[in-house]
Amino acid sequence: MSFHKINRFFILSSFFVAFSACSTRKNMVYFQGDSIISSTDVSYSPKIQIDDFLSITIYGGDELNSKPFNLPDVTLQTTKGYTNGIAAEKGYLVNELGEIDLPTIGTVKIGGLTRSEAAKIIKQKVSVYIQKPIVNIQIQNFKITVLGDVNLPGTKVIPNERITILEALGIAGDLNISAKRTNILVIREENGVKKEYRVDLTKKYFFNSPVYFLNQNDVVYVEPNRAKINSSNIGSAAGVFISVASLLITTINILTK
Repeated sequence: MSFHKINRFFILSSFFVAFSACSTRKNMVYFQGDSIISSTDVSYSPKIQIDDFLSITIYGGDELNSKPFNLPDVTLQTTKGYTNGIAAEKGYLVNELGEIDLPTIGTVKIGGLTRSEAAKIIKQKVSVYIQKPIVNIQIQNFKITVLGDVNLPGTKVIPNERITILEALGIAGDLNISAKRTNILVIREENGVKKEYRVDLTKKYFFNSPVYFLNQNDVVYVEPNRAKINSSNIGSAAGVFISVASLLITTINILTK
């Protein structure tokens, strides 16, 4: 094989590798397709789950009336990040039966209810003792995890207890250019069973997905595209191949002069 043929083969091979890594518009651009009327439930509210840690405050007109229904006063510490190891000191852990134990009132089952539904039940029980009580409930450990081909993977604490999959990916720094946008995986636990949902961000109908709004403890996984997987497989070998090929071409060039 002549030097010119070898050189041409090397150039064509390099071009093929580069071309294979390219992505088409339809695999990269979000929200493609005709406009649709979204049926997303704008009133969405997360449901209380087993092992949720709740802050519950009951007001009954004055401090004296409210005191028997609340935990003793302590300094409430909340986490600003999941990894700093600071736990809230005041609150209620939902047990495996979906129940909590409130002072004076006793056991109340609130697992599977929204915060407003749980507050209504507690308010009914407190109303036996005081008139027109106010019940405030907050999920202290509302968090989601974003993994895979994003800029800032990790576990994120969500203070307002309401987040969409788009907002979660935004917090994670958006998808990398090499991410596969057509097959986002959401892992969710429902009634003790892990379920998988798939989302295609390139299609507008994903706004109607049951995982458009994320629940606490949901895991979002972004898969890398084929080009990135292939490049990782040849990773270190690619540099060696290019170096050897360059050396071979240089040697042949010298010998054929």
